[in-house]
Amino acid sequence: MTNETADARPIKNKSYKNCMALNKVFKGGVAKSRTTKNKGVKIKNQPFVSKTLYNKNKKNDRDKDGIACER
Repeated sequence: MTNETADARPIKNKSYKNCMALNKVFKGGVAKSRTTKNKGVKIKNQPFVSKTLYNKNKKNDRDKDGIACER
């Protein structure tokens, strides 16, 4: 999983309208923590890890596994 970087800090507080918008910036979605496990099928891209960004976008976590908009 990708950790937060200086480049990502300005957008970590953004609430995205839907998964399409979030995945344009974070191809693998956003995970609540490094230890979060995906409940669904194997994902193609690693999620970006940010508790703050996840909390802003948890409405997009349909399966409630701690990863919003995983691909």
